Amino acid sequence: MKKKIFLRALLGFPLGIAIGYIVTILISLVRADGYYSPCVPQLVESMGSQINAVVFQAILSGLLGAVFAAISTIWEIEDWSIAKQTAIYFTSAALTMMPIAYLAKWMEPTIKGFLSYFGIFVVIFIIIWLLQYLFWKSKINQMNQEIANKKDPL
Repeated sequence: MKKKIFLRALLGFPLGIAIGYIVTILISLVRADGYYSPCVPQLVESMGSQINAVVFQAILSGLLGAVFAAISTIWEIEDWSIAKQTAIYFTSAALTMMPIAYLAKWMEPTIKGFLSYFGIFVVIFIIIWLLQYLFWKSKINQMNQEIANKKDPL
């Protein structure tokens, strides 16, 4: 299991950077008036230059990807209930996401900013969790139906 966690984290790092880069492109398309904005101005200001900010954000995005990939192994622990898996995954994800979002200046450094960002995180988490749950429930029902059809060909 430790090897699997390590390998997923290793793969997750570049995937996190790639996803972070795609997000900056999408945000730039929507909010940057035809310009590419690789990171928020507050990060550039705090890091002293745009290149320092971009490198720092890339590292943070990579860490985020590595942790999310590593903690995905939680879903494979068969002797844990779905509630336990969800609680531990959510806690791990939130404890990773919130400090990284703060350091990358993706949220306002206020209680209101934190609560707003956390609320968005929770809503996105719930939507993704429900979609995954419904997808796998449908797949399991389909497999059970196929098994039942093979047992009773009539």
